[in-house]
Amino acid sequence: MYWTLELASKLEDAPWPATKEELIDYAIRSGAPLEVVENLKEIEDEDEIYECMEDLWPDYPSKEDFFFQEDEY
Repeated sequence: MYWTLELASKLEDAPWPATKEELIDYAIRSGAPLEVVENLKEIEDEDEIYECMEDLWPDYPSKEDFFFQEDEY
């Protein structure tokens, strides 16, 4: 299983929290690339509830990672 920002972005509007099956259904209905569906199918824990993309991809960058903060410069 591999995630990229482009693939992960296809699940931004998913109905979080969601199960594996709900996420697969959402990905198919929303026309996400096949790679997204394949990644979701590789998840081993069938009964877990996922709260957000970080539950699927722990290294998923947050929006704060992309914004320049003046006080950081």
